[in-house]
Amino acid sequence: MAKPLFLLPWLTAGVLLSGCDSANDPSSWYEVASQGTYTAEISTDGRFAVVGARLEGGSLWNIADKARLYDWNHKGGERSLLAATGFSPQARFAATADQQNLVLWHTDSGQPEWFWRSPGEILDLVLAPQGQYALLGLDNHEAVLFDAINGGVKRSFLHGGRVRTVDLSADASIAITGADDYTTTLWSVDTGEKLHELTLENVIDAVALSPDGKVAFSASTLDQAVIWDTTTGQIRHTLSSTEGFFPKRVSYIVARFSNDGSQLLTGTASGLVQLWNVQSGQMVKSWRVQKRKQYGPTSTGVNAVGFGAGSYYAVGSNGILNILK
Repeated sequence: MAKPLFLLPWLTAGVLLSGCDSANDPSSWYEVASQGTYTAEISTDGRFAVVGARLEGGSLWNIADKARLYDWNHKGGERSLLAATGFSPQARFAATADQQNLVLWHTDSGQPEWFWRSPGEILDLVLAPQGQYALLGLDNHEAVLFDAINGGVKRSFLHGGRVRTVDLSADASIAITGADDYTTTLWSVDTGEKLHELTLENVIDAVALSPDGKVAFSASTLDQAVIWDTTTGQIRHTLSSTEGFFPKRVSYIVARFSNDGSQLLTGTASGLVQLWNVQSGQMVKSWRVQKRKQYGPTSTGVNAVGFGAGSYYAVGSNGILNILK
């Protein structure tokens, strides 16, 4: 529906205000995909990035060395269009997925462990320790704990809409899911029991669990982003809201807790990366990911964020890996 012309000045002002922030520039950056990425993930230790590029297909990168280690594609002589990527907690394994197929890879040799077909279209994935299981978010309204070594579904977690985002605690005892039905849910992986559920005001774009499973993050499209307690199910902090004269409508699309759970990194659809203090809910620092061109329609989303030794990382949908200080 077309908007009345008298609203346009106000919309323009809102856009200008949202673009005028104090975010920092990356300290350095380099290209990992010449025409952008569909998906990316950074290992927990900050050593590796796995990238699904629009042109070059899948690849594993050593972040510190700025080196492309392996090409990871699902068929010989083809460049796979990847929908999701992930690492096991110790980065011994990585996974790449197109819409229907999942491949488990060894990060040391670059060789595949096995190839499996998913029970539904894959929207997101996360690997359990040792890479044996993958939690898959699927378009058939369920998340499944998939045996990536032997094949087959060990556990299903049902939603009322597409499950577009998933995460696991470090010991894989707790799962979190986010779906198109506006709900974000905590589950016991062992029993399949629903532990807690929050309903937000829009589709859930991003979820994350602290490694110890005590704190969760959930965010919905152009709506709330919340840090909440996995024991009580209560919200601790709201990071964005739609209050105020100019509503702050932000879409957080990726998130990662630090290894000790004290910090949270988030990335938005507009290229903003923010570091948060989990205890206080206050923002510590923010950055804008590198653009390919200084002017013009050059906005980029954030496909992945990660923690490194003395720095932070973010992969933009424009194919640039950003080192943030």
